Amino acid sequence: MRRVNVLRDECPLDGDEPDGYLTGAIRVSKVLGSQALALKVYEVAPGQSMYPYHYEFEEEWLLVLDGPLLVRTPAGEETLEAGEIVCFPPGPAGAHKVRNDGPAPVRAVMFSSAREPAVAVYPDSDKIGVWPGNEADEVMLHRSDGAVDYWDGES
Repeated sequence: MRRVNVLRDECPLDGDEPDGYLTGAIRVSKVLGSQALALKVYEVAPGQSMYPYHYEFEEEWLLVLDGPLLVRTPAGEETLEAGEIVCFPPGPAGAHKVRNDGPAPVRAVMFSSAREPAVAVYPDSDKIGVWPGNEADEVMLHRSDGAVDYWDGES
């Protein structure tokens, strides 16, 4: 049986994170072979964020394992403490960013369905990301000002 300890296992960095996003993660779903649930454990260093402000088109859940963590949503910023869990709804109402403003590393679990293809919208940077769901296809990130006509390049 495969297992992960969400409180103690190392949360490695990917290596390409810029300052402000130096947050390690355990891709629990991949480690355990899950296909229906996307679950990651994040260790957020002081002064760092888990990811940019974004929303997706499925629910995302956040469980704080130890805290506090600051969560930005369309309604403003709130602090979550250890043991608190929240659900971000699909679409713009579920936009969120999670940051550690405390003096020590903090762990949290994010989970959602593992449906792909998946789309994320980044309102602060005017980007849209598409995860096709096929490892041979690359993730696509584009700004809305780079749009092309539907028929562009077609014959």
